[in-house]
Amino acid sequence: MTAPPTATPQSQDFDIGQMLAKAQAHWQAGQADQAEIACQRVLAVWPGQCDAMHLLGLMAHAYGNLDLAISHLRQACMAPRAPALYFSDLAEMCRQRGLLTDAEQFGRQAVTLNPNLYSAWNNLGIILQESGKLEESRDCLIRVVSQEPENARAINNLGNTCKRLGLNDEAERHWRRAAALQPDFAEVYSNLANLFNERAQHDQARQMALKAIGLNPRLADAYINIAAVEAIQHQLTEAQRWLRALLSFAPDHVGGLTGLAMTLKQTDDLDAAAAMARRAVAVAPQSPEAQNALGAILMAQGQEEAALSAFDRAASLPGLAREQSRLNRAALQMEMGRKDLARADYQSVLEEFPNSVGALFNLASLNTVKPGDPVIARMAELLRTSHTLSYGERMTLHFGLAKALMDVGDGEAAFTHLDEGNRLKRASIIFDPDMSAAWVRAIGAAFPAETLTASRRNGKEAGGDPSSMPIFVLGMPRSGTTLVEQILASHPLVHGAGELHAFQQLAERFGPYPDGVRNLTQTQKTEIGADYVAYITKLANGRPYVVDKMPSNFLYIGLIRQVLPQAHIIHCRRDPADTCLSCYSNLFAGEQPFTYDQTELGRFYRSYQDLLAQWRPGLPAEYFLEIDYESVVEDLEREARRLLAFLGLPWDPAVLDFHRTKRAVRTASVNQVRQPIYRSSAGKWRKFAPHMKPLLTALGIEAG
Repeated sequence: MTAPPTATPQSQDFDIGQMLAKAQAHWQAGQADQAEIACQRVLAVWPGQCDAMHLLGLMAHAYGNLDLAISHLRQACMAPRAPALYFSDLAEMCRQRGLLTDAEQFGRQAVTLNPNLYSAWNNLGIILQESGKLEESRDCLIRVVSQEPENARAINNLGNTCKRLGLNDEAERHWRRAAALQPDFAEVYSNLANLFNERAQHDQARQMALKAIGLNPRLADAYINIAAVEAIQHQLTEAQRWLRALLSFAPDHVGGLTGLAMTLKQTDDLDAAAAMARRAVAVAPQSPEAQNALGAILMAQGQEEAALSAFDRAASLPGLAREQSRLNRAALQMEMGRKDLARADYQSVLEEFPNSVGALFNLASLNTVKPGDPVIARMAELLRTSHTLSYGERMTLHFGLAKALMDVGDGEAAFTHLDEGNRLKRASIIFDPDMSAAWVRAIGAAFPAETLTASRRNGKEAGGDPSSMPIFVLGMPRSGTTLVEQILASHPLVHGAGELHAFQQLAERFGPYPDGVRNLTQTQKTEIGADYVAYITKLANGRPYVVDKMPSNFLYIGLIRQVLPQAHIIHCRRDPADTCLSCYSNLFAGEQPFTYDQTELGRFYRSYQDLLAQWRPGLPAEYFLEIDYESVVEDLEREARRLLAFLGLPWDPAVLDFHRTKRAVRTASVNQVRQPIYRSSAGKWRKFAPHMKPLLTALGIEAG
């Protein structure tokens, strides 16, 4: 800090106080250029004068130059008598830049300098909230609200902290109080949207987010929240539309960038997703959310070591993403077959976050749970005693407990939790079983059996791309598709690409499926096939065959035959009751809306059976093979030889050691395919038949 010059400004007809007042007046009047000139005149006489630097910092912030604003305010706060307000403003700007450690330091300095500056306590409360120091945050904000009970913004912030503490009812009370005090407070309605979405009250959530946007069309969080509503209901195009709208006026908003990156990931547009995540990291390198999103996308791209590094960076940064990034790291270890490392990571998460639902659920999923395993008691205790569990956490715990209790043979208790977990999940999604059944019938009508062989004319394929690279492994979820893919991916000529959404997206190119593809021209068929082949070629790692094991591609067999007439299709079958029990027992990461009610699940299975029964006679044996899960576990080598012969591949004994194959597996069956063949799952449903009556009735199976 430079001392004032010996010759006083007043002697030169220059009064610093008056010039600063002029600068403030110009700024308040919207005359930014004059305000800056006045500040610079002060600084020419008194370099580093803190009031001028502070005002320049506020101006830089207002015009979007956050780095310059922070630089000016840091210099202002170097003055020996810089007021607490300046430290508080600097803290807030550091928070906005993602510099949470610096923000906390300056925020604490502000309240130390002036314990009665409640705006500083408010800012510190927000900083501590984002740093994950939630109890301290709540204390700060309660201090503000107790002194300023009509301060709607502080009450809103207190609601935000309560929400992150899991005190959802208290959060809602604070937000409604803030809205009553300030009915046009857009942030409150955005926060209510987030709360309602978490409670699976999606219509109310959408209404609140739209109200927030109507009140403040530039409120970024409202766009993120309405995009979350659409994404959780698998309306990904709509979610992306809202996020792009946000980025149109806030192109560097890290939440918008990471949100868009993750929705692009969900649609398998991984290159675009990675580019968006890298942009988020470039904009906010200290954002754990951005690093975590990048890790998740790198994980999906098969760049496992780079993904681990991104998760580690996210976990090292202050903020609320630490737990999730460590869970993601553990999940990746599990997918890579490093089960011991995954277990150690989950245990480590529990040491830091004793109530981590994700860690408990995955520890129960890693292996067969034995009687007396403490994970059972811990999950049960959390369900019984915790009042801060979110809707999703409660649902997850019910599924985790059901799995563990089924492992130890307590069917009655297991189904108590399984039915409740499925009830909660079913209440959170939109699914009409009648419309679903009608849609499957429409698919069958769009592709009569005779059209599945009519693609060959005069000995040549008519239309479509002639590539033999694609191998579709399909069927009902939990029917053995992951096992078959892992066997094939253990062959040196085959790459297992996992569950791809690409073909389903191409099927919608000309409108809703199946109507949009009823009358394709030969050129259109070829274009769809060629685009699919181009997509999987990028994934193939130089191998001539690529497995797409999206189970629901069974709905697209008719179209596959038209656009990829030389693609091989492997239909996986399993005992209907075992298949459906396994579906009902799983909380799927993807969209399987028919699995969360026993009767609806049985009805969908019958629709699936009817569709395959219609198509089976028209499917040529050289391109269509059916393989039974029970046959694979009974005689692996026989069925593996049958698979390779169907594909025209030479025998390779590596396929028998499929559980040793080093590749990431990203499905609900990740644990099973890391073990040698076992037979304990065959006929499993009979042990639980008394609890499956609605399902068995829908399937037309006598419980016996």
